[in-house]
Amino acid sequence: MTAPQHPYTHPALTAADPELAALVGAEERLQAETLRLIPSENYVSAAVLEASGTVLQNKYSEGYPGRRYYEGQQNIDQVETLAVERAKAVFGVEHANVQPYSGSPANLAVYLAFAEPGDTVMGMALPMGGHLTHGWGVSATGKWFRGVQYGVRHDTGLIDFDEVRELALKERPKVIFCGGTALPRTIDFAAFGEIAREAGAVLVADIAHIAGLVAGGAHPSPVPHVDVISTTTHKTLRGPRGAMLMSREEHAKALDKAVFPGLQGGPHNQTTAAIAVALREASQPTFRDYAHAVVANAKALAEALLARGFDLVSGGTDNHLILMDLTPKQVPGKIAAKALDRAGIVVNYNTVPYDTRKPFDPSGIRIGTPSLTSRGLAPEHMTLVADWIDRGVAAAGKGDEQALTAVRAEVADLLAAFPAPGLPV
Repeated sequence: MTAPQHPYTHPALTAADPELAALVGAEERLQAETLRLIPSENYVSAAVLEASGTVLQNKYSEGYPGRRYYEGQQNIDQVETLAVERAKAVFGVEHANVQPYSGSPANLAVYLAFAEPGDTVMGMALPMGGHLTHGWGVSATGKWFRGVQYGVRHDTGLIDFDEVRELALKERPKVIFCGGTALPRTIDFAAFGEIAREAGAVLVADIAHIAGLVAGGAHPSPVPHVDVISTTTHKTLRGPRGAMLMSREEHAKALDKAVFPGLQGGPHNQTTAAIAVALREASQPTFRDYAHAVVANAKALAEALLARGFDLVSGGTDNHLILMDLTPKQVPGKIAAKALDRAGIVVNYNTVPYDTRKPFDPSGIRIGTPSLTSRGLAPEHMTLVADWIDRGVAAAGKGDEQALTAVRAEVADLLAAFPAPGLPV
């Protein structure tokens, strides 16, 4: 009797394209052996991986359940409805659209639903922690709309809501975005809601980074305070690379029309299925434990880094993310990030508020705890993680490759005891 194949040995891929199969295998080993601290990355479950690779890939399904432009949708309609109903239940919303291909198209759909080209829109400035699609100049959202940006205080690293209100009342934007990509503190959705109502703006919460924390009760929900919620489905939510838009029922028709036919053709049904699986996982008590563990790990890691003399933007974190200004260490962010990568610690270099360096060679690095928490690391391990980062940054400043090699061996040794979800190695 032939032994069963492990589902991730990729026999068909290996036979058809051994070169690509080898690259997939190399990535599997890399994800298994390195400490992944990029806050927008995670490990999905084997179930999410399987759903992403099903025969649903073969179906074209323009339209929405019960209103398709193609026949043969008996099963697809049920898959999408399942994902929608689970999104509504997990986040407590009246309407959900699970078809956006990713976070940026989801945000584009918001503009298409509520604004006209040339209208004023408002969001957090990219160098302050916002996202490109919140009206920043190099993005289509900054080229097609008149973007105005708010930031954070120089002394605290926190949003100044007096400034936000003054700007909103002066500029009267059609749409206001709150949320971003490098915000280590709790987002005050209630304060944004009051300002948006006073300014007559549609308020959008971009919770792409914190969706899993919201779902797990580790971050306050924006639902009572905002008109629309935009989110990716990976990151802390631990789903596939996709996105969702959620809203009050009054905005459902405008958003759905903006997604299809406004911006997209047929949805990626295999991704929709994987979103449904991830949302089912997010509804379980174990996911609530996970979300709170992400925050506990981030807080413990922040404290350990502060104890080693690192300068953390806003002084710490309330969520999964830590933004570090390496200026006092006299090591630029890009050099530190590349050195840490060689040490088996995967981070991204990042601008910090009021950075004096260029975006492609900034002063900071951005780290987070979703992936290491998915592997089972706990607060008691964060002192060791901080020590590795400290040694890696110091080695980067000295050009000490032997020190980086030593750290990499220690990282791999620890991670061998904490297998990653969904990985065959």
